[in-house]
Amino acid sequence: MRTVTMNISLPDELKAFVDARVKARGYSSVSEYMRELVRRDEERAAEERFVALIDAGLNSPIDPRPLEEHLAELQARIDAARATKRRVA
Repeated sequence: MRTVTMNISLPDELKAFVDARVKARGYSSVSEYMRELVRRDEERAAEERFVALIDAGLNSPIDPRPLEEHLAELQARIDAARATKRRVA
């Protein structure tokens, strides 16, 4: 993974807060602390996408086919994927 440098400007109060957090939580540097904050935000964004997908699924129309028909179609798709995988291998 390539690392790039990014400069940010903070008011004195926020800089003091960041420095205190770095010291209190045992981070080796401000950069390590900032990376952790960005990772946490990235995780939150992934959770938000997951919740949106669940909501979309819950709000989507219900398949009118009988469950057995739907399961048979899924099994056929699985079987076809396995057959394709065997041919490739």
